[in-house]
Amino acid sequence: MSSLRGRILAATVIVALIAVLVTALAALQLVRSVDTTAARDALSSQAERLASAKPAVREAIVSGLSQLDGTDVSVAMVTRAGVVSGAASVPRRVVMQLRAGNSVSTTVRVGGASYLLEGRPTAEGGGVVVVQDAGTVRALTPTVVGRILIALLIGFVVAVIAAFFLARVLAKPLVNLAGAARQMAAGQRNVPLEPSRIAEVTDVENALGALDQALRHSEGRQREFLLSISHELRTPLTAIRGYAQALADGVVAPDAVEQVGKTLEAEAERLTAFTNDLLALARLEADDFSLQPSSVDVGGVLAAAAEAWRAAATSGGVVVELAASGGLMVTTDAARLRQVVDGLIENALRVSQAGSRVTLSASRAGGSVVVEVADGGPGLTAEDAAQAFDRGVLRERYRDARPVGTGLGLSIAARLVERLGGTISAHSAAGGGAVFRIVIPG
Repeated sequence: MSSLRGRILAATVIVALIAVLVTALAALQLVRSVDTTAARDALSSQAERLASAKPAVREAIVSGLSQLDGTDVSVAMVTRAGVVSGAASVPRRVVMQLRAGNSVSTTVRVGGASYLLEGRPTAEGGGVVVVQDAGTVRALTPTVVGRILIALLIGFVVAVIAAFFLARVLAKPLVNLAGAARQMAAGQRNVPLEPSRIAEVTDVENALGALDQALRHSEGRQREFLLSISHELRTPLTAIRGYAQALADGVVAPDAVEQVGKTLEAEAERLTAFTNDLLALARLEADDFSLQPSSVDVGGVLAAAAEAWRAAATSGGVVVELAASGGLMVTTDAARLRQVVDGLIENALRVSQAGSRVTLSASRAGGSVVVEVADGGPGLTAEDAAQAFDRGVLRERYRDARPVGTGLGLSIAARLVERLGGTISAHSAAGGGAVFRIVIPG
């Protein structure tokens, strides 16, 4: 693949070459035209002088010129009766025009050669004719054109040299940007970018700078997320290890073994939840994530989910309500849709206070079906709603203020909905609590 510098150089050289060729052709035609015009003007002047001369002088001049050899100019006289005398061949039509008192300026062909002819009538009747071989007129053209071509060649060489340096100047900002991009690809951040005065290159610089900033922000968020996950994994692992050592050393009293077992089970479940969520995210971001679309009754999916979570909700003093009619059919993956709804219900039950409600609703909006899961929790701020589906953001923000999960559930839900071809958004409800809205295309 050729470089931009090489393409600029090639394009400039091609343009310069075309310009030289066009200029050379135009110069050739111009020189020929100038030579012919100058020769014809000279012939016209000679013809007029002969026509205005006295008859005796005119005859002497014509007779003398006719006896000269090696000259490319010939003269002839036409009498009033149409008789031609002299060295020049005069066509019949020219004789007739001169006898009629008309001047003649034309090109004639005699014996396969072209001649410039100028004829002027005389006061006595008839006229004089001056003829020059057109080939001799153009004999000077190669010399002039050669000089023009030398000048054009010099100009072409200068254009090529200028194109070489111009290509370097134009390509340098992009070369610098490519180097900066390679540094970013190698893991460097805050890569300095040399400003350019070219508007399009400046746009690329700004885009690359924005990408650098976005990468720094994203990587910072990832580091924070990994640190958070590491901390959460370390806590149950520390507890499990501590109790395991205590059991191995025999320091746990017999009557405390049951409680220790329950603690170990709870910590193991926490580890399992983290592991499952991480695996779910990995599968969602993989290219081979599979879907099994079919015609799905959204109301039926919500009804099944509400029934499955009703016992858990009742134990926490929360009521699960269903507000969805039947017949809301869409083409989607029923199991994945149920997975999203289950995740949102679990999140809603975690933050809902006893005596509150979790409402599942579905309705038709144009060609799509809208599913909403509303909880009775503390709600979301505008900033919370904008960052609700970013991994671990809300968990870090509220881990010391209210019950939180692994910090991955909402992110998993967002990616699942995206794979289903829909959209998901978070809102704060007017009467308190949060509403998660899913739009599934029909």
